[in-house]
Amino acid sequence: MSLLETVPISCPYCGEGIELVVDCSVPEQSYVEDCFVCCRPITIHATADPSGEVSVQARHENE
Repeated sequence: MSLLETVPISCPYCGEGIELVVDCSVPEQSYVEDCFVCCRPITIHATADPSGEVSVQARHENE
């Protein structure tokens, strides 16, 4: 497993595909990132387990 993994997601607002870079040295993290297309805030929740599996959830800011 690399310390940085690229994960594809879809913007929960406009549906556009976005690639996020996840820092796998942090097992669990949440942050807000703006969509590169519609500029709306996306709440990102990412988890990385020791086996190398990365999981990302993208939600509306107020969900």
